[in-house]
Amino acid sequence: MRLRPAPPGTGICFRRVDLEGQPVIEARVENVVDTNRSTTLGKGSVRIHTVEHILAAFSGAGIDNAHVDLDAGEPPVADGSAREYTRLIDEAGAIAQGEPQDPLTVAEPIEFQSGETLMAVFPHDRLKISCTSADRHNRYTQFRSLEITPETWRRELAPARTFCFFEEIEFLIKNGLIKGGSLENAVVIRDDAVLTTEPLRYADEFVRHKILDILGDLSLVGRPVLGHVVAVRPSHAANVEVARQILQQARRSLGASAAFVPPAAPSKGSGDLGVADGGTLDIDQVLRVLPHRYPFLMVDRITRIEGNRIVGMKNVTANEPYFAGHFPGHPIMPGVLQLEAMAQVAGILMLKQAENAGKLAYFMSAESVKWRRPVRPGDVLVIDVELTKWRGKIGRARGVCRVGEDIVSEAEVTFMLQGG
Repeated sequence: MRLRPAPPGTGICFRRVDLEGQPVIEARVENVVDTNRSTTLGKGSVRIHTVEHILAAFSGAGIDNAHVDLDAGEPPVADGSAREYTRLIDEAGAIAQGEPQDPLTVAEPIEFQSGETLMAVFPHDRLKISCTSADRHNRYTQFRSLEITPETWRRELAPARTFCFFEEIEFLIKNGLIKGGSLENAVVIRDDAVLTTEPLRYADEFVRHKILDILGDLSLVGRPVLGHVVAVRPSHAANVEVARQILQQARRSLGASAAFVPPAAPSKGSGDLGVADGGTLDIDQVLRVLPHRYPFLMVDRITRIEGNRIVGMKNVTANEPYFAGHFPGHPIMPGVLQLEAMAQVAGILMLKQAENAGKLAYFMSAESVKWRRPVRPGDVLVIDVELTKWRGKIGRARGVCRVGEDIVSEAEVTFMLQGG
């Protein structure tokens, strides 16, 4: 196996240099063709088996782009862990490339269950994996929870070796799955005995290796994942299915993003637009900040900007186009447009940070949404938004809409900034 640098946007690609044409298979979940005991990638008749350990090494070390050249159908097994791969990556060194890699943030809980395997992923601002490992007889039940960083990867996970139970070996041999297997590259459990050529590297080495496998399989998403993965008796099949569901959730969010904010600023700095503490914006300034126009502009002026809080106002007139059909004879401002108003006001607040000028904010999720009373023609909607969390390109805000002293709607919204 030979590891080579790759330009930005390449991802991790495997190349079979022993085959005619040297076919390439990208390490993406759509190329997974088998998950029996390991993860196999394939295109046409070409296969690359047991990719999870080298993929975990790349992911743990923070490597986004690399070529992997192989002269056989799987990477060298080494000692059954990812320690040797990690050593080679560290010796080669890594460089920051010109294009930033946007993480994929899990916005809503994901759950998958198959037999005794349970996998769930919850929103989290980093990648965290909590895993319970056990066989069907509950032997060697172990639990470990780790936030994955390059440091915890090298210290806590990379040296953990693969393992199997003695009664599985005959099946594996008959199916050609452990042709190079030995006690030098795997730990074998027989009844209450642990068979290995060296002592266990950790008291809970088995569950650590399960976390290693999860990390490698999740990297098939193609981008760093931010979320808390909770796994009980995980398998490669379950890991890959969760990776698929994470991608599906992200694609649904992007598909819905056109209905949200995008606060696109002109190229000049945010201070030039009055988006600063103590500032107010009239309608002309709002139009210079937001790209929205009739009939989708949901804020007429900004009356207060202070710290992480902003207050906007929308005059709800009888001329609003949606009143014609919502509802004839009983006009009511749709609740989703109140949510949109919160989002647009939150987008303006983000322009306080000069580095966000010219970017777009795409809706990812809305939680704790409540509509308390109708908003009718003649009402003045006051939109009060507070930015509650911000990490990287992901923001979270709480919005409240009022008419007079009455709260008419409220919600918590999460969004991601992208370059405009």
